[in-house]
Amino acid sequence: MLDLPKESWTLVHALRAQARRLRDRPFLTFHDGATLTFGELDRDSDRVASALARLGVRPGDRVLALARNSAAFLLAMLGAQKRGAIFTPINTELRGAFLEHQLRNAAPSVLLVDDELRSNFDTADVSGLTASHTVVVGDPSTRAVPGTVAVPFAELVAGRLDPDAVITPDPREVCMIMYTSGTTGPSKGVLMPHGHCYLFGLGLAQAIRLGPDDRYYVCMPLFHANALLMQVVGCLLAGTPAHIARRFSASTWLEEVRAADATVTNALGVMPEFIFRQPPTARDREHRLRLVMAVPIAEEWGAAFEERFGVRFFQGFGMTECNIVAYSDPADPVLPGCAGRVRSDWFDVRIVDPDTDEPRPPDVVGEIAVRPRLASCFSAGYYRMPEKTVEAWRNLWFHTGDAGRLDPRGRLWFVDRIKDCIRRRGENISSYEVEQVLNAHPGVAESAVIGIRAVGAGGEEEVKACIVPAGAPPDPVELLDWCVRRMPRPAVPRFLEFMPALEKTATGKIRKQDLRNAGVTPSTWDRESVGYVVPR
Repeated sequence: MLDLPKESWTLVHALRAQARRLRDRPFLTFHDGATLTFGELDRDSDRVASALARLGVRPGDRVLALARNSAAFLLAMLGAQKRGAIFTPINTELRGAFLEHQLRNAAPSVLLVDDELRSNFDTADVSGLTASHTVVVGDPSTRAVPGTVAVPFAELVAGRLDPDAVITPDPREVCMIMYTSGTTGPSKGVLMPHGHCYLFGLGLAQAIRLGPDDRYYVCMPLFHANALLMQVVGCLLAGTPAHIARRFSASTWLEEVRAADATVTNALGVMPEFIFRQPPTARDREHRLRLVMAVPIAEEWGAAFEERFGVRFFQGFGMTECNIVAYSDPADPVLPGCAGRVRSDWFDVRIVDPDTDEPRPPDVVGEIAVRPRLASCFSAGYYRMPEKTVEAWRNLWFHTGDAGRLDPRGRLWFVDRIKDCIRRRGENISSYEVEQVLNAHPGVAESAVIGIRAVGAGGEEEVKACIVPAGAPPDPVELLDWCVRRMPRPAVPRFLEFMPALEKTATGKIRKQDLRNAGVTPSTWDRESVGYVVPR
């Protein structure tokens, strides 16, 4: 395990140290056959940093990435950080108003875009875009985003090295912005210092005693902190080889785990349940996998999954803003909902009354609040949203919006979410942003979007839109077509229900809890009942 002093807790310091120690050792393999040793990753990211400088990128500028899992993604991240820029990866499903908001908020100077994702910009208003260049991953003939000049990513890697363009960062500096769903407003850009990103990987690597004899299988999107910071950075610090898959597939998961010769992997949300639903075979234990990180784990399939595949689960609790504050011990029996012991050397965790912020005693449920014990190892706030920063960090504690409890043994238990967002396919969906798209439809007067449990949904939430029409109710299929063109696939509602009015509180807030309690009613329209499929 790499052991750097805290003043060197940056991914740049870590990569340089591992490149000196393990220069020719294979580090990353990819679904398309590409490979990178530790030395090649260091060398090529230096070249990317140099090329970004020639494109006009200065320290503090944002480099925004709309790109799938690839070597280019990781080289761009490290190259941006070596230039002193702020790498800003965004969800590859974004389009329309969702994409517009993040483009405007980030105000990037350069875009990194996969050739197959270039069309996402076609439904977004990019007027006023600050970026000067579109760096294209893939087909070099891909057209630039309007207002920018296209540059093939291959030219960045092949360009000359300019040592003056490559800087040595400070752990206190912000090196990344990751967007997290808004609840009463648009998505918020989490400001992430170098030390914060480093600690994500260090925490996981220490929790599972990751080592050079392990091999990680990464099948989650790299724009997510779990894949990029916990898994890839964890492997960087531990000197562990990793295989980066293109995407998760339950039907091919075990086959790919075998092919990668993996010993560890992560599976978020419904991923492990979808894997468990696959038909059992006589080869289910033919692999080297020893550990699977999964959150949440359900009693209905958790122990049965471990028995069937011959693996152990481990759990944790955290958020992009506050890092992973608790991990379970992989040697302990799995307890659904138990995130494990708090890393009390790194974080203070308190359970508070969500209305008064007064602390609650052990085993009493309240809101999980966190604060750091180490400088620069926690989010620095929300980018260009000071009022949201103050709201989340009230009374000098970060409020997670999640309900939980601490037991007398110091273990943290997750109970439920308090905040108004929807968890689907491992991502948080902003009900506010879905409502904004729906409310822009000429046939919609008002809407309320909620997450509900539904039969056959695999234990995760489905999106339901409760709609007050502006006149005659719009055709449900036409309304979904409107949504498909303007929002990420997981955010497109499965259920629609047209209502004469939405009940509100005395302060004018929609009574969403009443809508959640109602769930699916006889008046609810289900897109699956008519065979409507959201296209990729």
